[in-house]
Amino acid sequence: MSDSASPDIIRHVAAGQLCCDPVWEAAYKRFETPEQEIAKFIKRLRRFGFETLNRDSRIVEIFCGRGNGLVALQRMGFRNLEGVDLSDSLLEEYRGPAQLHLADCLDLPLESDRYDVVIVQGGLHHLPDMPTDLDRSLAGVHRILKPSGKFYVIEPWKTPFLVFAHAVTELSLMRKLYAKGDALAIMTERERVTYEQWLGMPDVIRETFQRHFEIESWKTTWGKLAAITAPKAH
Repeated sequence: MSDSASPDIIRHVAAGQLCCDPVWEAAYKRFETPEQEIAKFIKRLRRFGFETLNRDSRIVEIFCGRGNGLVALQRMGFRNLEGVDLSDSLLEEYRGPAQLHLADCLDLPLESDRYDVVIVQGGLHHLPDMPTDLDRSLAGVHRILKPSGKFYVIEPWKTPFLVFAHAVTELSLMRKLYAKGDALAIMTERERVTYEQWLGMPDVIRETFQRHFEIESWKTTWGKLAAITAPKAH
């Protein structure tokens, strides 16, 4: 498929099962341009050490949104890419060769023991029923990963920097002067219940991860959790 063609989406859910907030999605699209987001993702993947991975690795990104994480992986030379999201409008924006799945990341419609890498870049904090949904999502990731696979995680984390950033961007004057800050404030408002729920249980989150994965790296700086984990033998 050419980069300009419509994405190839396998639909695993009916229209009535879709879950999306058009106001949140509009703010997300304003927060940064696709090229800005792709550049951010490439830097992040390099910090994770993706440059050392086999370019034939089977990789799936869950909660992939409009697919710019997949574009970043493609630009780094990875060839076997898939993405999963529950927003058809975001998936429709993707242009690239990856196979897309319109599906719930709580019930991954993917084969077991198939993937070398699963990655999430800001999706788990949207889960409404914590920690039950997190446990269910992580069990699904564990199932689809090869025993030798890795799960890479980027999610918001309550650090002093994050608290400061939200305090500044939620000021009315700052929202008028700084479009990106206004978009961030809108996204935070629209997901406040799940967002604050996620930020409020760091110990529970880590314990839930440890139920399914061996934690190889767990860094919480600059308002982000950056983790590398490997599936435990069950």
